[in-house]
Amino acid sequence: MDEFEDKAREALANPQNVGEMEDADAVGTAGSADCGDMLRMWLKFTEKDGTKVIDRASFQSFGCQTAIAVASMATELLKGKSVAEARELSPDELTGELGPLPPMKIHCGQLVEGALQNALGGAPAESSSNPGGNASTLAGSLAKQPTGGIRIVPLEEDEDH
Repeated sequence: MDEFEDKAREALANPQNVGEMEDADAVGTAGSADCGDMLRMWLKFTEKDGTKVIDRASFQSFGCQTAIAVASMATELLKGKSVAEARELSPDELTGELGPLPPMKIHCGQLVEGALQNALGGAPAESSSNPGGNASTLAGSLAKQPTGGIRIVPLEEDEDH
């Protein structure tokens, strides 16, 4: 666990490929506005030896530090992969040098995989929905009101407390 935490801290100290990509060929979003973890991934393709490959990838995340570290590793790992190769990558493989995620952080890998699959034209991972997939920004996706579920109503503060 300590080795994972050290690698995650290192990835967070210098995350790669963070931010929107204006000239992206594909964009995918995964996450849940209900819990607040959301990730958007941008992909830019090129052709290499007659095959469509990922030239660049970037991401933006509202989520835990592990999701940011995994997305940073994944965007580096995706460079040069064909669409078919990228579709085959599991959440464990997308973690790159971070290695296997601790059980309570597996959803972070699934979040990254969901955004990647969504960008590649596949459905996001089962644990990740795509609320606001048509929103122009990740913040717009997160701000969309979820349908159903729990509704949070702020209470007025009592002056005596």
